[in-house]
Amino acid sequence: MVHILMFVYALIFSNFIFLVEANMVVLGCVSDDDCPKVPLPRFLKCIANLCCLVRKKDL
Repeated sequence: MVHILMFVYALIFSNFIFLVEANMVVLGCVSDDDCPKVPLPRFLKCIANLCCLVRKKDL
């Protein structure tokens, strides 16, 4: 019984973390310079007046 409760607790906790991470803030922009800098190999580019996360090979 304890193992089942621990499993359910871990499941709820991990789902909460993913839901919080998935709730991203939408950043408006006019050019690529308006988007914040992020660590490589990803970049934020201004696409349709929104900062979108792209990989270097997608450039």
